[in-house]
Amino acid sequence: MSEPGPRPTAAALALAFLVIALASFGGGLSAWAQRVLVEQRRWLEEDEFLSALTLCRLMPGPNQVNMAVYVGARFRGLVGALASVVGLVLVPSAILLGLGAAYFRYRHLPLLDAGLRGAVAAAAAMTLAMGVKVGPPLVRDRGAIALAVAAFVGVHVLRLPLVGVVAVLGPVGILWAWPRAAAEERS
Repeated sequence: MSEPGPRPTAAALALAFLVIALASFGGGLSAWAQRVLVEQRRWLEEDEFLSALTLCRLMPGPNQVNMAVYVGARFRGLVGALASVVGLVLVPSAILLGLGAAYFRYRHLPLLDAGLRGAVAAAAAMTLAMGVKVGPPLVRDRGAIALAVAAFVGVHVLRLPLVGVVAVLGPVGILWAWPRAAAEERS
């Protein structure tokens, strides 16, 4: 994995996560985070982003707050983590409070209902687009497919608790990927 360009400032981190938060209103945060952090700013490589996203999903708390902490801490330590979280949460929270007040006052209007339905559809499309963008390399990986199928069967077919499935398949996935990642670093 190649090292990204110059370290972003705390202000750049806050601005990047503000862009992610505002662009992904209604959903699709992971897709927008991938677009901003990997494609536009080139602060993370695709593999590092996916590893960080997986880790952030396994940790307790909101995924994107965890991602903001990860990215901010990686580049600027505690100050970067705080700046990233503030960028992700502060302005969007103020907007949400205003929108929430407007919704409760005007929720009977059909135009508002239609707008909210459109936002949900756009968020679903962005999430699907991220899957299409980052999925092709995983399709060729038999181990990744086996783990995905095992997780689906465990949770949706056998109705096993998600925590138990992750507790078993997480270490299996790490053991599967570890030797290959080490071989790639050596070459």
